[in-house]
Amino acid sequence: MDHMNITMKTSKEYLYSNKSYYDYPSVPISKPESKYTQQTAYQSPQYVSSSDEGSYGPNPNSNPHSQPYCTLESSMPPNPNSHNSPSTYSFSPTGGSPLSQQESDNTNISNGSPISVSCITITEDPNPSQDELQQKLRELESVMLGPDSDAPEYYQQYQIGTPNPSEWMQLMGIPRGDLKQLLLHCAKAVEENDFVSIDWMVQELRKMVSISGTPMERLGAYLLEGLVARLESSGSSIYKALKCKEPTSSDLMSYMHTLYEVCPYFKFGYLSANGAIAEAVKGADSVHIIDFQIAQGSQWITLIQALAARPGGPPSIRITGIDDAQSAYARGGGLHLVGRRLAHEAASCNVPFEFHPLDMNGSEVRREHLNIRHGEALAVNFAFQLHHMSDESVNTENHRDRLIRLIKSLNPTVVALVEQESNTNTSPFFQRFCETLDYYTAIFESIDVTMQRDDKKRISVEQHCLARDIVNVIACEGEERVERHELFGKWRARFSMAGFRPCPLSPLVNATIKTLLESYSPNYWLQEIEGVLYLGWKHRPLVVSCAWR
Repeated sequence: MDHMNITMKTSKEYLYSNKSYYDYPSVPISKPESKYTQQTAYQSPQYVSSSDEGSYGPNPNSNPHSQPYCTLESSMPPNPNSHNSPSTYSFSPTGGSPLSQQESDNTNISNGSPISVSCITITEDPNPSQDELQQKLRELESVMLGPDSDAPEYYQQYQIGTPNPSEWMQLMGIPRGDLKQLLLHCAKAVEENDFVSIDWMVQELRKMVSISGTPMERLGAYLLEGLVARLESSGSSIYKALKCKEPTSSDLMSYMHTLYEVCPYFKFGYLSANGAIAEAVKGADSVHIIDFQIAQGSQWITLIQALAARPGGPPSIRITGIDDAQSAYARGGGLHLVGRRLAHEAASCNVPFEFHPLDMNGSEVRREHLNIRHGEALAVNFAFQLHHMSDESVNTENHRDRLIRLIKSLNPTVVALVEQESNTNTSPFFQRFCETLDYYTAIFESIDVTMQRDDKKRISVEQHCLARDIVNVIACEGEERVERHELFGKWRARFSMAGFRPCPLSPLVNATIKTLLESYSPNYWLQEIEGVLYLGWKHRPLVVSCAWR
């Protein structure tokens, strides 16, 4: 418990902020040792504070005056035999454009006077050998840089051809075997369409990632899949299948249940939402619950049991369940299966019960679908669902705010909101990649303490329950990107603008979840700030739960 309190205190600086938690790294830059053509592909990114979406300050370890990464352009034409004359080989001095031998008559890099053609002897051989070409280029280098050139050894070693991956990593300042840094560099190259760098980095990354390795190696495999899918514009298809066989409905149900059991994230969300609802409707005779993603309906089993034990007898309960395609597939059938299960539970507890199925996406819901009745205490549940709704950055319909305003117009007794505490909605691609890497590193680490790395079921759980979301965040844009998380500060702004007021969660909810966490790793922590509950792993807040009226 002391350890948990310490962890909670260290996390406090994050929780009061509406900014991203990830300290976006400055991609390390190697200072050039000689005169190269400057490129800007790997300049250190310096982010400044922006909007609610997050603040990206400069890394305190980065040097704002550091030199951009530089490299030597290839001095060798693709095929010497394809040129009519070997006297057109190009070289790029510092800050200049490639020079042919004809241009060298008019330009002197060293002192402003023309370079004499007689300084360089090039044999007009129609089929020069590789050694001859290298020698001529060295002579040209000697003239242009001087006999005492300080060019490093690998400059001459790789005058012809491209440096191998190890040399690339050395030039870019990436420690050998540093998977995280290589992923970040690759993402930056993808953002800047640096296809030469992407090609070798993807090859290196494929050697380093593994779906049965460390948490970073496993996460890296799916992040890499997302980068490749983004380049191939195939993110939407990979989101559906991830280049792997689609599981049967029973298998998918099993994987979802395993994730529910091994990590407390979903239990935390459902328990806190149920606690808020039970507290708000404790005096009502009739309760109507609208669940915007009812899934298997498991959340409501415990609430039905709790309300059945209420002093003075239970209320009548009516649940409107809104479906989603993945849950329907996992169930192996429609919403009638959920209704049947919940009705059976209510009957066993002597609770009057109705179930109203809505087989449609949450973005399609309108007031007339909800069958609101006068005199009912209305509770609305948004558990891990509202981030799927598109907002003003995607289309003018802005279903995210439209739904919030719709619910406000119904005058609900309580609205429960549970969301992942992450910032991936409107962030630029590279920042979104960094945020995803940091967030899911914590998720994969937490799974690692409960499931063996060679456990085939763990692989399936990560692949079918987590990886598709990761690939969607990295690879997709526009309407295809459905994983659009926001930080609590942004949700607070949306609900406040719609006219809602915060409804602090009761201390009983806090105590119940603390008891739940006792059976999990001490790396999990719980913190309450002004009636809002945060669940985190080590340094990282992961899930936030709150209520509104």
